[in-house]
Formats: sequence, C-alpha cells, structure tokens
Amino acid sequence: MTNRITHSRPMNRVIRGMDSSDGAGVRLKRSIGQRQNLRIDPFLMLDNFSSDKADDYIAGFPAHPHRGFETVTYMLDGRMLHRDHLGNEGLLRSGGVQWMTAGRGVIHEEMPQQEEGLMRGFQLWVNLPAEEKMKPAAYQNIEPEEVPEAEDGQGNRIRLVAGGLEFGGQTLEGPVRGISRQPLFVDISLGANGKIELPVPAELAGFIYLFEGRASLGAETLAPNAATELGEGDSVSLSAGEQGARFLLVAARPIGEPVAQYGPFVMNTQAEIEQAIQDYRAGTLTGN
Repeated sequence: MTNRITHSRPMNRVIRGMDSSDGAGVRLKRSIGQRQNLRIDPFLMLDNFSSDKADDYIAGFPAHPHRGFETVTYMLDGRMLHRDHLGNEGLLRSGGVQWMTAGRGVIHEEMPQQEEGLMRGFQLWVNLPAEEKMKPAAYQNIEPEEVPEAEDGQGNRIRLVAGGLEFGGQTLEGPVRGISRQPLFVDISLGANGKIELPVPAELAGFIYLFEGRASLGAETLAPNAATELGEGDSVSLSAGEQGARFLLVAARPIGEPVAQYGPFVMNTQAEIEQAIQDYRAGTLTGN
C-alpha cells in the first residue's frame, strides 16, 4: 500500500480586515466582501467582531431581512440571542454556532445578552446556487457541546463545525447538516511551535483566518486579521510561532454563477434584486 501524495496549498491572495460597522453600530473588521472583487466563491462576506467595550456591540443587530444565501455565526466569547420570523430562537454561547439558510427570505435579529465583558466571534455569508436561492428558510442552532474536538498529543487541537476530518486518531464529523456547498469549517489551535497538516479537497475553495498568535502557511507568513485565500492543492500545512496560534480554516464548493447583491439580498440578476426589494416592502419576502 502506497502513501497518498498531497500537494500543499499556497497563498493565493490576502484580504486584510478593515475597520467597519454593521447592524445598529457593532464595530468589526470586514475582510471578505468589503468590495465586490474581494469575495472567495462561494463566500460573500466575513466579519470578525471582537471587543470588551460594551458600546462597541451592545446595540446588536435588530430585525433585518435576508434572501438568497446563508449566514453563519461562530461565537468565540460572549452570548447573543437569535430570533426569526419562523419562531426560531437560540442563545449563541461561547463555542457555539448558528447556521441559517435564508433561502426565499428570513427576517431575524441577533442581540447581545451581556452588558459587559468580551464579545468575540465571526459572521460568514455563504452564497447559494440559483436553484436553491428561493428554497424555504432553515435554521440550525449548534450548542458548544455538540461541536466535536480532538487533540493530537502535540499541543494542537481542532474543533470541527462542518465537514469531516481524521485528526489525533479520531474520525470527526461536524454537527452542521444538509448544507449544499459541502463546507469544511474548522477552528484550529496550535501550541508553541506547533505544526499541522490537514486535507482540504482540491475541488473546494477556501481561506485561512489567523486571529491569535503568529503562524505560517507552508513557508509563507500569515497576516493577522486577514482572510488568506488558498491556492490549488489538496492539503494545508500550518505552523505556529513560539506563542502558538489560532485560526479558522473554511472551504466549500464554489458556485461559478453571477452575483447580484443589494445589502442583505444576494441573487443572480438585478431583476431578482428588485423583486426581493418589492417583496420586502409588500411584506411577502418570506412567503408567509
């Protein structure tokens, strides 16, 4: 039996996080999606929010609509409550994730459930193909305890939100189910001078986001608070500095279709965007 030869993915480009705000004034860093040419198909937007100042997050994200894509909120620290027009409600806690498929339409809110302390996490927007943009909305609330973790005995650890991986002698399967783009979503922590190699199928497009410590992808240093797009290959080779490192690895099957976007509506044509706006104004966005 021969060992499989892997081809480690290089950096393709670096999309640095820029200071921005969203919702009712939540301060954040936006990398993917800050401009239309800074997307990584199928990923439309990536926001990183992190502050221990309540004024930076307390106003939250009051009720607002979405159509045509999915929103993923991964909480590192803090508590935030989700409610939507379908009656779904979920308290997002440290280590938990919410994966919402807007489909035809959702009206939801995400509001902090703390008045002080650190609130830190990510929100990722994932596009849907044309054939799925108008499907019924769906919502998955994943508790922190449902996210599988594994260590390799070398001080390195992963948490697997979506997809499947073998790591540390374990076969892991993320708790998120029924997602069309077959995503891989991994929270990776490396110990001091730690090294790790993980498979990332060649047909998936993706990125690394370093948010703690210093690290490299292959021989190239990763920029902090930036989405580093992965080049061609079928694995990633990551190494940390003396203080260790923590990052997200996210990948999914690209769609390859035109993208028309107006704020919280993402469709394929401008006519579909105009229809979404009309539906929202008429109260028929969600089909209810």
